[in-house]
Amino acid sequence: MGGDYAPQTIIDGAVAAARDHRVGLLLAGDRAAIERQLGRHRDAARLDVEIVEAADTIGMAESPASALRHKPQASIRMAAAAVSDGRAAALFSAGNTGATVVAAHSAFGMIAGVDRPALAITMPTREHGAVLVDVGANAECRPQHLVQFAAMGTVYARLALGLARPRVGLLSIGEEETKGNDLTRETHRLLKAGPLNFIGNLEARDLYSGQADVVVCDGFTGNIALKVSEGLVDMVEDLLREEIRTSLGGLGSFFARRAFRQFRRRVDYSEYGGAPLLGVAGLCIVGHGRSSAKAVQNAIVMASRFAAHGFVERIEQEIAATGVSHH
Repeated sequence: MGGDYAPQTIIDGAVAAARDHRVGLLLAGDRAAIERQLGRHRDAARLDVEIVEAADTIGMAESPASALRHKPQASIRMAAAAVSDGRAAALFSAGNTGATVVAAHSAFGMIAGVDRPALAITMPTREHGAVLVDVGANAECRPQHLVQFAAMGTVYARLALGLARPRVGLLSIGEEETKGNDLTRETHRLLKAGPLNFIGNLEARDLYSGQADVVVCDGFTGNIALKVSEGLVDMVEDLLREEIRTSLGGLGSFFARRAFRQFRRRVDYSEYGGAPLLGVAGLCIVGHGRSSAKAVQNAIVMASRFAAHGFVERIEQEIAATGVSHH
């Protein structure tokens, strides 16, 4: 029931995942609304789809903690409970991010050695994808939190990007280790002394250069970087579209449009689907509020693949092996 175009877009993407990838689904929300949307798909009755009745929903503008307290039957809480009870392997939501984080934290608890959950996104670079963590779960952090984010982002990069030894960069205002604020300077010291493949500070202009495979920052900084990037992509797309329409014709327009489509694929967040909530002791994927049906489908497939690979257990093992907890 969460997301800008819910429930139609969510269910369209979920049905596509069930149909094309044979993923079993529990859809938590208003039964009548869900059944109406499922009725638009002729083969829905043959798919492995069940409905979990939820009397309440949490809006995008509501305070997460307050809403969850006053709405015990909220769809996000019911969905998280299904994972906690073992009825489902993973949770996906494109709704209120704060409510999803709080519900997952409450239902799953935290991995041993991790103090706070963090949202990780996969972003394009000149070379290949890279992981940015945290992009919004924690507005304020301490140095040990960022070190833990780096360890969890390393596991994510190995699984999602197939990298054997991901390079970790710390987002700061200068490359020198003396640059930045108290948080980045102390985090730099801890990462430099630790076992991760730390390459030093990374300036914002190098975020998409491919120098680092995992970029670490606090959630306030990361969310701003994410939103600026999304806005820039939208503007560049509009400018390219306008130039193609007004400046080119015939064969030139054909090749330009093909190049534009290839560019769109490279920067399209829907190709990755969602952001895993790292650190909680259960698998949770958070989707963009604007998620298209394609993005929902890809996020659900991501959740299924991560569940099959024991993603949460691998993060737990990495945290224990690196000894980054509770400095």
